[in-house]
Amino acid sequence: MTHAPQIRIPATFMRGGTSKGVFFRLDDLPEAARVPGKARDALLQRVIGSPDPYGKHTDGMGGATSSTSKCVIISKSSVPGHDVDYLYGQVAIEESFVDWSGNCGNLSTAVGPFAIAAGLIDAERIPQDGLCTVRIWQANIGKTIIAHVPVTHGQVQETGDFELDGVTFPAAEIQLEFLDPSDDGDAGGSMFPTGNLIDELEVPGVGTFKATMITAGIPTIFLDAADLGYTGSELQDAINKDATALANFEKIRAHGALRMGLIKHLDEAKTRQHTPKVAFVAPPADYVSSSGKQVAANDIDLQARAMSMGKLHHAMMGTAAVAIGTAASIPGTLVNRAAGGGERESVRFGHPSGTLRVGAQVKLVDGQWTVTKAIMSRSARVLMEGWVRVPADSF
Repeated sequence: MTHAPQIRIPATFMRGGTSKGVFFRLDDLPEAARVPGKARDALLQRVIGSPDPYGKHTDGMGGATSSTSKCVIISKSSVPGHDVDYLYGQVAIEESFVDWSGNCGNLSTAVGPFAIAAGLIDAERIPQDGLCTVRIWQANIGKTIIAHVPVTHGQVQETGDFELDGVTFPAAEIQLEFLDPSDDGDAGGSMFPTGNLIDELEVPGVGTFKATMITAGIPTIFLDAADLGYTGSELQDAINKDATALANFEKIRAHGALRMGLIKHLDEAKTRQHTPKVAFVAPPADYVSSSGKQVAANDIDLQARAMSMGKLHHAMMGTAAVAIGTAASIPGTLVNRAAGGGERESVRFGHPSGTLRVGAQVKLVDGQWTVTKAIMSRSARVLMEGWVRVPADSF
């Protein structure tokens, strides 16, 4: 019996926000994986360790959670006015597919630092000390992200005193601007694909719920926590150990995706796990975060919890934070109502790991709401760099 050798592929393992993933330069990938298709998907799955029926990712770089089963491919930008193209793949854990349908807002934070360190930014653009502005083309959804990356002595500054709830240690602050972040390509060109700020979403066998369905940052279905029987202060175990609740959330997600025009048949939701997200919101209340930190009602504008890849997220996805900030700024949405109503340009919300502030600039044009920019601060850090190894016959 012949045995295929392992091959080495240059890679960087990075944390971005409350996620982490394996980053590649496009030109470093094996030739067959430099273009979309089965070879690329198979390679990334093998790197992460999927599909894994044990749900552990023991034989790969993944962490067997939605926050840690991620790959990123970066290249010099093909789009004028941008520095790099950023392509994100959410690798399914137990099933055999890679979901390319959306962006990862958390890993977006790591794209600028990676691009600088990988030599993809012209040297004259990098200050000796200060902020380096990196214009990123988010290739999954065709949107622009601007990252303001701190630089010290000509190198990306990774350490600092910026604290991000959901991340154990402080690091350097990176501000992200998501320009025109409405992900409306699959939803008929509208930030509210149904045309309504609030809909009645009927889910057979589960119930009928008031829902705000929006495509800002990432397509998201917002529900009232109380309508689901929740307070909005739930932590992961309250949801993730309840098999019935998880099944109901998936049914809600599938029917919402159909209503939003993201899929044509309910069965398509099985292979589109990354989008849309389902989130539930509630007015502010005192609660204790997963780290034991006390979150006071008067320190937040609302509470928000979001599902990712079939489980309650341990903190908040960056793209869902954009959706929260945008929806909170539009009077009449469920998110805006949970935050007390009225007009606003920023919101601080409570999530399972603590709090997060996000700003959004919205406007009403010809009867249609649009969002011009969303802003938030995150952090990123290189965890390991070198090569990943995969069997040569695995892709």
